[in-house]
Amino acid sequence: MTIAASGDLVSDQAPEAQVRADDRSFVFHSWSAQAALNPLPVAGGAGSTFWDYEGNTYLDFGSQLVNLNLGHQHPDLIAAIQDQAGKLATIQPAMANDVRGELARLIVEHSFQGAAKVFFTNGGADANEHAVRMARLHTGRRKIMSQYRSYHGGTATTMALTGDPRRWANEPGDSSVVHFFGPYTYRSAFYADTAEQESERALAHLEQQIILEGSATIAGIIIETIVGTNGVLVPPPGYLAGVRALCDKYAIVYIADEVMVGFGRIGEWFAVNAFDVAPDLITFAKGVNSGYVPLGGVIMSERIARTFDDRVYPGGLTYSGHPLACAAGVATFRVFERDGILDRVKDLGDRVIRPELESWFDRHPSLGEVRGTGLFWALELVRNRETREPLVPFNATGTDAAPMAEVAAECKRAGLWPFVHFNRMHLAPPLIISEDDLRRGLSIIDEALNIADRHTG
Repeated sequence: MTIAASGDLVSDQAPEAQVRADDRSFVFHSWSAQAALNPLPVAGGAGSTFWDYEGNTYLDFGSQLVNLNLGHQHPDLIAAIQDQAGKLATIQPAMANDVRGELARLIVEHSFQGAAKVFFTNGGADANEHAVRMARLHTGRRKIMSQYRSYHGGTATTMALTGDPRRWANEPGDSSVVHFFGPYTYRSAFYADTAEQESERALAHLEQQIILEGSATIAGIIIETIVGTNGVLVPPPGYLAGVRALCDKYAIVYIADEVMVGFGRIGEWFAVNAFDVAPDLITFAKGVNSGYVPLGGVIMSERIARTFDDRVYPGGLTYSGHPLACAAGVATFRVFERDGILDRVKDLGDRVIRPELESWFDRHPSLGEVRGTGLFWALELVRNRETREPLVPFNATGTDAAPMAEVAAECKRAGLWPFVHFNRMHLAPPLIISEDDLRRGLSIIDEALNIADRHTG
């Protein structure tokens, strides 16, 4: 660093070198062994593409972390934040604010029948934390049930709720959390042959666990409406309706975690609408404003909200319903309605993605199953279709994970940034992606699967 005539510190390094140096020297990254990291320095982005300092561009087929629903640098969201900053940059949550109230109203109007109020948080993890707290206070019970194949956040309670291996190193956690098997027809824990059998048997398993745990001890059941990072598992017919019926039968609060699939990801404002169920609470974040400013929340049914009419809710956050975040959220609703986002997501999913992915079975022996809806899909890669042995083992690391790493590297080399988890590649591009870019991205993945095919036999 040198000192300019103005007295300001000026870097002696090129921008990319400075970004790398600062990151490696001072930034502590999540879910990582720090010495093994080599993060890509990103210079900018627009729409469904971002680029590095060397001019390499990448189609963003993961919408970063499945949050960038309206893509990079959407002009309407940027303008809304700039306009709000000029009016009122921040105000504490105990006061009323125009964009906070407008966004809450829009969310309630577009969510589920019986929805009444919104409690705003700063992201998905604390949304789930507060949903659990609400369920416990509403019922006077303690236990929460969640699925093994799930991710609900990195805070204390949500880490305990999480079913995937990220929980292991954080245990012991909340001892009042009980995990159960959700439906996964391709790798059925219930020896089911059909989706209908899987639904029936998964519900029977859940009810038995409710009974054996003591229904009068269970406050809530939290379920990702479509399981996200752990497989893009679309619930089989009747499953979510069955969960709703069990919650009604045993007076348990049904919490729908829609942090990843809310706000258009599958062509619905909220994914529960595709399954014709009404939960008691919905948690959201990510797509509400594409993460331009951190925002999350809990949508409360009237029944839950009334619990706190004359009873103090013991929780809050300094930045709850932050005006800059809410302004971007209101703009998101306007863009969705003006540009017909929900209809185009359904169209691209049904007309472009589904037939293209299904056509790959003929030439890619590594492709075990294709599943998904809208702009949310997973390719399950295997070594053998008959045995369904995963291309890499569950929770693989190091050399065990090499085949998937090779596939991901080939995608990046060809100009696509993939979303890879265990033996799966997930497809979750921005909802505004053009059909040409979508088809180009699918072509890149198609070619990269040739690498996975080499590991089959």
